[in-house]
Amino acid sequence: RHQVGMMPRYYLKFLGGAAKVNALVGIAPDSHGTTLSGLTNLLPYFPGAKDLISAATPGLADQIAGSPFVTRLNEGGDTVPGVHYTVIATQYDEVATPWRTQYLSGSDVRNVLLQDLCPPDLSEHVAIGTVDRIAFHEVANALDPAHATATTCASVFS
Repeated sequence: RHQVGMMPRYYLKFLGGAAKVNALVGIAPDSHGTTLSGLTNLLPYFPGAKDLISAATPGLADQIAGSPFVTRLNEGGDTVPGVHYTVIATQYDEVATPWRTQYLSGSDVRNVLLQDLCPPDLSEHVAIGTVDRIAFHEVANALDPAHATATTCASVFS
């Protein structure tokens, strides 16, 4: 199951992880589920498709916006006390869609859009977590805020 965006939040919220975790950094997480660029909206028009997805790829079914898993995860708020959250998103994400649903709400949340830091950054869902140096810089800033430095387009070359 590929639920990297939801799995750490589940751990924090339901498995006692909040007592062990200081900071959570999400890179392009599907925090509130995904429509897969609108494809999940077509499921009602294909009888049996949702059941097939649930049977073949239960992790994918759990990530559909509005699924019981997503609903339970977000009930009572996106965050737990004592954990610092950072979400790094890209407006070009084609998997965690709509991209704004990646963001979390809470008093100790910092939501970052790559294109606010560097408008020409064209990273999408895969690139943001594998090759985007601006995203990596923001991860370092979130995990070591005492030594954080400004992130700009020039961060690509540092």
